[in-house]
Amino acid sequence: MKKRLFASAILAIAVAMGWQPANAQLKLPPASSAQTITQGLGIGTVTLTYSRPNLNGRKIFGGLEPYDAIWRTGANNIPSLTFDTEVTIAGNKVPPGTYGLLTIPGADEWTVIFSKNSKQWGAYSYTQEEDLFRFKVNPEKLSKPVETFIMTFSDVTAQSAKLNIAWENTQIGFDLIVDQDAEIMASIDEAMKGEKKPYLQAAQYYYTNNKDIQKALAWINEADKAPNPAPYIKYWKARIQLKAGDKAGAAATATEGVAIAKEQNNPEYVRLNGQVLAEAQR
Repeated sequence: MKKRLFASAILAIAVAMGWQPANAQLKLPPASSAQTITQGLGIGTVTLTYSRPNLNGRKIFGGLEPYDAIWRTGANNIPSLTFDTEVTIAGNKVPPGTYGLLTIPGADEWTVIFSKNSKQWGAYSYTQEEDLFRFKVNPEKLSKPVETFIMTFSDVTAQSAKLNIAWENTQIGFDLIVDQDAEIMASIDEAMKGEKKPYLQAAQYYYTNNKDIQKALAWINEADKAPNPAPYIKYWKARIQLKAGDKAGAAATATEGVAIAKEQNNPEYVRLNGQVLAEAQR
């Protein structure tokens, strides 16, 4: 009994002094938080994983991170980018796969490096032989400082997105471009052979990407034959008619769309059809 009491007392003293049992789990927030973003890119995706250090009152570029020296671009592991489709970056064709990203900051020019080695902690083991490619970008000075290092996607279109890197008072960016038109067009042709034809989606793609507008019009007319009237189909039909040069037809279709939307208590498509109607009446 005395031995057990003595052991318990020793354990209590040890814990009070900061000792942790071997199997205890220490729970602390990381100094730099992790973030993973999956962004749609055309009919594919790009997944970005990186760590986000804070300024904490420090001078970063030209200070903590010297100019003209390789930088891990964030904290901990270097950022990784995974593409599930071929992407073009600064004129370079990038096959599907996972790549590491590093940079060389400069006062007037940065070098962006895509590495075949995506699993690097810091830039300590970096070798240029593992470069997939590198290119130059011009930094932009920000009017408001960015406290937490951030990488974002912006300017997203059907065929591209811009990747931005910002920290302190500096931002750089570059485009990720996909060329999937042939694949998309082939998928439309194949889908049109099926029993359930995607008339609306095909018409939208043709309209948005400046394809044969008459073909888009024929398809949206087929979509408009559905037994239950839909204000969103009227909206797209009016837009396509307007692009085809038929203002009177677009006005008539948009008027029908407004009426259907009101009947269905759908204020969004009352507004959208109304906008097309106003444009057709100019």
